[in-house]
Amino acid sequence: MSASTIDTIKQVYKAFETRDFGVIGEVFDPDVEIRQSELLPWGGQFKGHEGAVEFFTGLLGHIDPQLTVERIMDAGDRVVEIGRSIGSTVAGGVRFDVPELHIWQIRAGKVTSMEIYIDVPAMLKALG
Repeated sequence: MSASTIDTIKQVYKAFETRDFGVIGEVFDPDVEIRQSELLPWGGQFKGHEGAVEFFTGLLGHIDPQLTVERIMDAGDRVVEIGRSIGSTVAGGVRFDVPELHIWQIRAGKVTSMEIYIDVPAMLKALG
């Protein structure tokens, strides 16, 4: 991985912070794959730009998160982000603060996959 790969991931996080989902078309590969535990209401496997929009729309339909990035690591053919998802649930306004981990893969300057891991029991507890 190169510094520009890390910069691409930082660009994605900056865009998500401001809810600028135009970044999907800009830096996500048309065949991008996103995966998160199916135990979460918005979880599952999503493919392509439409799948990415479906994933993020589902996520924001259940929670209003802000990501606190603690560390971004070059892990060879992946970029790994470690941090916390902090926010509240949409339905009940229940506050949460859960550890999370994102594993990104980038090829030719485009995000080809994103795997999202969070403390599922803690998130399910907040969702009630």
